[in-house]
Amino acid sequence: MAFHDVRFPEKIALGATGGPLWSTNIVTTAGGHERRNQNWAQARGRWNVGSGLKTRDDLAALIAFFRARRGRAFAFRFKDWSDFQMPRQQIGTTDGTTAAFQIVRTYASGPSSQTRTIQLPVSGTVRCWTDGIERTEGTGASQFQVNLTTGVITLGTTLRSAVGHAVEAQCEFDVPVRFDADELGLTLETFFQGQWSEIPVIEVRL
Repeated sequence: MAFHDVRFPEKIALGATGGPLWSTNIVTTAGGHERRNQNWAQARGRWNVGSGLKTRDDLAALIAFFRARRGRAFAFRFKDWSDFQMPRQQIGTTDGTTAAFQIVRTYASGPSSQTRTIQLPVSGTVRCWTDGIERTEGTGASQFQVNLTTGVITLGTTLRSAVGHAVEAQCEFDVPVRFDADELGLTLETFFQGQWSEIPVIEVRL
């Protein structure tokens, strides 16, 4: 998918409404029972960024951003202010050869949990531990590197050669999204005031 590695204006995102979206088919039987089929392994986020517009400058920034993304054509980074921080969690275990570990966040509630792939960690926020020891980012044998457009952590040769060491990560992250409309439904009342319908953005799989 075509992707621009640029973040949607944070000030507008702060006022956006929305959150995770699932796709579930529900069939109700004649007796009132339900059969439910989950279509997606992971949720997709969906937000209305129109609710985040407060000033004329916000509107100008949105129009410029929308034009530069060519409507729905290009995906981009979006900060979901309700869920953008991943606490320290285990993402894998060393086996002596594997070097690459995908950053994933696990959400747990009671006996159930859901694992989310983190594709767009934020630069400067990624931390990594192996065997309970925090490692530094770099190209050394006892360091780690992180790909900011895939969310993959790569361990140095010394770290990856160990067996049975827990690999843990912590970071802030963005969500890959695109606009879900090719037009902005804006009505200007005056030069400084206007009305706009829903301006949706939806999470995508990169």
